[in-house]
Amino acid sequence: MLEESLYYFNKAADVLKLSDRLREIIWTPLRVVKVNLVVEDENNQLQHYLGFRVQHNRLRGPMKGGLRFHPTVDEDHAAALASLMTWKTAVVDVPFGGAKGGINCDPSKMSEDELNKVTRRFVELTKEIIGPTIDIPAPDVNTNAKVMGWIMDEYSKYEGFSPAVVTGKPLSLFGSEGRDEATGRGVMIVRMKH
Repeated sequence: MLEESLYYFNKAADVLKLSDRLREIIWTPLRVVKVNLVVEDENNQLQHYLGFRVQHNRLRGPMKGGLRFHPTVDEDHAAALASLMTWKTAVVDVPFGGAKGGINCDPSKMSEDELNKVTRRFVELTKEIIGPTIDIPAPDVNTNAKVMGWIMDEYSKYEGFSPAVVTGKPLSLFGSEGRDEATGRGVMIVRMKH
């Protein structure tokens, strides 16, 4: 996925006639964070996962991007998606930079309690690099409003009440009405215009 993203980035950079040096500067992420997540499962066995948050660019504003839970998540995967978030927010002209992340776990094989523990441990280890003015995680593959609520709750333990730390929260936790349908609605609008 990283190679594919770089391929399309270079196609656009060719059109803009960007120098190799400028391409390297633009392509390189601002920060890559990898955290070691060890939690006990329901059988008191230690489980080990890796969490990633790649913060690509913040020149247009706080970074934002999804947090996915999937066994294939790795640093390259997160880096590719983070760069795509940078381009996506710039193309639609919203004042955000791009970030993306995830945990290499398989939620279908985990209890809700285990997912909660892994999520909270991830927040504990990344709390200094996320936040309403730094980097705002959002739901992605295998994450949802409940997971975003756990993130908000855990982050708020350290920083005080912080509903703006994530998007995609439940309405009862100051989430946005229509958030679940937003992506599908956007696809529908684009299809109708073309």
